[in-house]
Amino acid sequence: MTWEVVIGIEIHVQLRTERKLFCGDRTQFGAPPNSQVCPVCLGLPGALPTTNPEAVRLAVRAAVALGCTVHERSIWTRKNYFYPDLPKGYQITQFEEPLATGGAVTYDGEQGESKVRIHRIHMEEDAGKSIHDRLPGATGVDLNRAGTPLVEIVTEPDLRCPSDVRAFLTALKHILEYAEVSDCNMEEGSLRADANISIRSHGDDQLGTKTEIKNVNSFSGIERALELEIERQISVRESGGVIHQQTLLWDDHQGTVRPMRSKEGSHDYRYFPDPDLPPLRVTNEEITVAREAVPELPRVRQERFCSQYALSEYDARVLTNSAVGADYFEAAVATLGDAKLVANWLMGPVQALINLRGETAGTFAVTPSDLGSLIGLVRDGTISDGVAKGVLQTMADDGGAPHDIVVAQGLEQVRDSGLIDGWIDAVVEECSEEVARYQEGEGRLIGFFVGRVMQRSEGKADPRQVNELLLKRLS
Repeated sequence: MTWEVVIGIEIHVQLRTERKLFCGDRTQFGAPPNSQVCPVCLGLPGALPTTNPEAVRLAVRAAVALGCTVHERSIWTRKNYFYPDLPKGYQITQFEEPLATGGAVTYDGEQGESKVRIHRIHMEEDAGKSIHDRLPGATGVDLNRAGTPLVEIVTEPDLRCPSDVRAFLTALKHILEYAEVSDCNMEEGSLRADANISIRSHGDDQLGTKTEIKNVNSFSGIERALELEIERQISVRESGGVIHQQTLLWDDHQGTVRPMRSKEGSHDYRYFPDPDLPPLRVTNEEITVAREAVPELPRVRQERFCSQYALSEYDARVLTNSAVGADYFEAAVATLGDAKLVANWLMGPVQALINLRGETAGTFAVTPSDLGSLIGLVRDGTISDGVAKGVLQTMADDGGAPHDIVVAQGLEQVRDSGLIDGWIDAVVEECSEEVARYQEGEGRLIGFFVGRVMQRSEGKADPRQVNELLLKRLS
């Protein structure tokens, strides 16, 4: 390839607080428009901000989880610009002296294990939101988000392809969720990513002119938007044109990227220290507390699952996709003692039922210990896999211990050879054509016969015993 792609990402993460960054208003998503505002976040004369210590605590924890150096002193600054959803006419953020610098995120990309370096993490307040689709012919402004606490994570330009951007963002999201600093719900705006992209000739050390893609609300969207912008920049350069520094908008409905405005430089915002807020100070003790609050992170947990439970890398990656799911797995293993069986059930019938019900491992009604007990009934031959799936559904709908449900509904697996032979006789009689084909050499039909016998037994017959007795009967 003639061109090398250079990508850096800016990620805005809403911190998991009940109150805003500089006032006591709530941060509840979906509240009626402009119902969570006060003189501070509206920028009314005489209203003074005070920093929310919970937001600072979570921001420090996020920085520690990403391996950053947290600075003892950082400065609040005003970023000045005019926009309808910014009532003060400026945004309180951090500029020259941010909360933290350094750090990195490891992810699995096209070239295998890769790292993206973190340039800086700073705290800031969110702006409001312009609403374009509720009032015919007009734009509304909802200021509920104004003042919501964010951290902005700025990477170095270490990414080289759109698929790696998606893999990096997925890894970053998992870390932040594990550390419980944000719910990272992109649909609700808790995590938003902007991409800075440029191209240069291979071997060139100088960065090209960059464009910034905004308004992307999904990882698949940012991957597609980058692919389109790379194609556009290469086409412009190869036709002798010049790339202009500008901000671009991603239209998710049309799958297009379009210019929004020329891209600003930092001087355009006239940054200066906020006169109403003293420097933010973080003590060594607070950093230590944050470090102790960071749990085992997903990549480390994935490696432990492989070594401790002898799971494949794929299984371990799926099971550690969320901290709640990983906790559920380990609790079920503690009950059953067979990690592979639990993994198979969690990634199969349990996940299918959770998806069907629109739930998560955290809201699923079946406890890990009850799931372990249910799988134990299958392993011990008390019930079949098919019956167990029905019991799982009952447990999710109505509750109850698996053994009690099995006994109450008479679901114990039948091993009485006389009963099973009776079911086999009935199936052989009604499937004479298939019997003839089997005896002429179509051995694969044995599965058909087992299935028919299991149907007759309403799933109660021991499938292994059915298979053995069928082989004898049909030989």
